[in-house]
Amino acid sequence: MSARRVLFQPQVETSGGGPVADSDAPLEERIVEALKTIYDPEIPVNIYELGLIYELHIDQDNKVFVTMTLTTPGCPVAGSMPGQVEQTVKSVEGVNDAEVELVWDPPWTIDRMTEEARLTLGLL
Repeated sequence: MSARRVLFQPQVETSGGGPVADSDAPLEERIVEALKTIYDPEIPVNIYELGLIYELHIDQDNKVFVTMTLTTPGCPVAGSMPGQVEQTVKSVEGVNDAEVELVWDPPWTIDRMTEEARLTLGLL
């Protein structure tokens, strides 16, 4: 099995389906669906749709490396959110381990949000 690296960019959501529970779904898809269950405590949008996940890399041993940011360096969950993301990713069937790196460059902007997230927040 080869390693997979995915860089995330804002995208338009085309389906309104719920979380993927099917263990036959690709691992990457199941990880993304798990990430969509984590919400910013101050914004009613999940961290994936907010564009806080910058990169997801799955190596040949199914260890997952996540590069993420937060909306601001002073975010009240800066100390706990990366750990929550790591535990959530580790809980996905097929993931053998996970590591999360919190970065501030490039800085997060609303341009990283999906159209659905912008609509939810009244930014469209």
